[in-house]
Amino acid sequence: MQGAETVLSVIRGRGRKGLPLERLYRQLFNKELFLLAYGRIYSNQGAMTPGVTTETVDGMSLAKIDVIIEALRSESYRWSPARRVYVPKKNGKKRPLGMPPWSDKLVAEVVRMLLDAYYDVRFSDRSHGFRAGRGCHTALDEVVSVWKGTHWFVEGDLADYFGGLDHSIMVSTLAVAIHDGRFLQLINRMLQAGYLEDWRWNATLSGAPQGGIASPVLSNIYLNRFDQFVEQRLIPEYTRGDQRRSEPRYRRVERRIAKAKRHGDRDAIRALCRLRRSLPSRDPDDPDYRRLRYVRYCDDFLLGFAGPRREAEEIKSKIGEFLRDELKLELSESKTLITHATSQAARFLGYEIRTQRTDTKITRGRRAVNGAIGLFVPRDVIRERCARYMSKGKPAHRGPLLHDEDYTIVAKYGSEYRGFVQYYLLAQDVFRLEKLRWVMETSMLKTLAGKHKSTVAKMARRYKASIDTPDGPRACFQVTVHREQGKKPLVARFGGIPLTRKRTAVMIDLMPIMATTKRNELIRRLVAGRCELCETGIGLQVHHIRKLADLNKPGRTERPPWVHLMAKRKRKTLVVCEQCHQDIHAGRAATTTRK
Repeated sequence: MQGAETVLSVIRGRGRKGLPLERLYRQLFNKELFLLAYGRIYSNQGAMTPGVTTETVDGMSLAKIDVIIEALRSESYRWSPARRVYVPKKNGKKRPLGMPPWSDKLVAEVVRMLLDAYYDVRFSDRSHGFRAGRGCHTALDEVVSVWKGTHWFVEGDLADYFGGLDHSIMVSTLAVAIHDGRFLQLINRMLQAGYLEDWRWNATLSGAPQGGIASPVLSNIYLNRFDQFVEQRLIPEYTRGDQRRSEPRYRRVERRIAKAKRHGDRDAIRALCRLRRSLPSRDPDDPDYRRLRYVRYCDDFLLGFAGPRREAEEIKSKIGEFLRDELKLELSESKTLITHATSQAARFLGYEIRTQRTDTKITRGRRAVNGAIGLFVPRDVIRERCARYMSKGKPAHRGPLLHDEDYTIVAKYGSEYRGFVQYYLLAQDVFRLEKLRWVMETSMLKTLAGKHKSTVAKMARRYKASIDTPDGPRACFQVTVHREQGKKPLVARFGGIPLTRKRTAVMIDLMPIMATTKRNELIRRLVAGRCELCETGIGLQVHHIRKLADLNKPGRTERPPWVHLMAKRKRKTLVVCEQCHQDIHAGRAATTTRK
């Protein structure tokens, strides 16, 4: 049996050469792929969340993988319906989220790895969502680096994309490159597995389950046809000319400046130079020059067009027709807008995007900022973020944190502030987040003061510190927890981040940490074939817990051996035999001497 890395490498090579895939279904019998998939997703937050059954990652074993592979081999594997819950959206509505059982998650991850290995090398370079090494920042960096001189932005958003994905189009799109009926049937059954809501089964006649592990790669495969339409038809049609023609008024002023220099008329030279600076050097309305640019992140896309609004309207109309006729998708009318790039701002991935213009800023002897794309933090985003830490217009304490440790409180505020600031480091006006820093800092100090029945000033004096940054020393608030000898102290920090723009800031989508089964510490322990409590090797399973803090449950008089072992190793997993696993869940003190 080939190793998982070898299989994925071969599939990736066929994708790079554009060769079709045949007998792909047979790769689902590869145990190494399932071990790799397990190593990638066992630490996900939803791994311990049950679906329509009580099955979770807890109790995972090699025997369970054998059962799944046997069901796949006999083509008797059936996807279970997902348990549907609803999570709130920013606009007040709710988004449906599907929670499949653990076995379905494992099989879906294997399917995702196979599809991703083949298709990722074939996807457009303008697609940045759910791809290794790409993310929101790489999409925004492309806009800033390439889109200079844009006149109009076409902001695109698909209405109910994940719920409107057509199953027949999805399967037919896959069938172009995947010549394996059994694999295509497996995908089709996954899409049509349905969902349970209030314990009633509902059919999924269209759409991909939000929360499904394979849904992101399937969505990219589906929209890759749209990427090809834009790149192969729209961009060539609306791109022409090498450069804009010279502006006649600008050239006339230059000739007058040259004449004034010959006559030594300094006053005329200064006046003419001021006039020249107010004029464009190239004709912005050149009818022989057009540029259309495009970038997509999941179902959000943005087009930048240098040309008249009339043609921008044509582009929007053609996009709507293609999506409706070819992919059976609809544009969201409220979110699909045509925005003037200079006088207005487009919204994309949480940023405001504008084409800048100023005749007073001179860089390297020219008006380099004119036509350049600028990224800005939306004011309403700052207000909304500040409101989370305010009450009646003022920063307020957070009641749910009053009973936590000081380290936990500062770490909570610090991680929330750091994540928000790091996302907006590409913005030219990132300094505006100073208001958020003050609001969050005051809320944190009030929370600490409420916990200790003290004052904000005393808490500030207790935890104030200074750290060195590339921009010099910065004040922050820091809590240090000293531990036993030989261990580094735990440090929680709020602030200390310079609010200055970083042009090279890159935040890519989180990808699975585990790259190979050989490097996966949990897989090595599982295949070693030894219970880590009683040292037998019969019916091994993996005991999982959500977090290490669960080991210190209140009311527990004595800690069983398995708790001591997991706490000592700082691991949320423990490889045990079936009997020891039953003892753990039954509350019996599992012994380390069972034979």
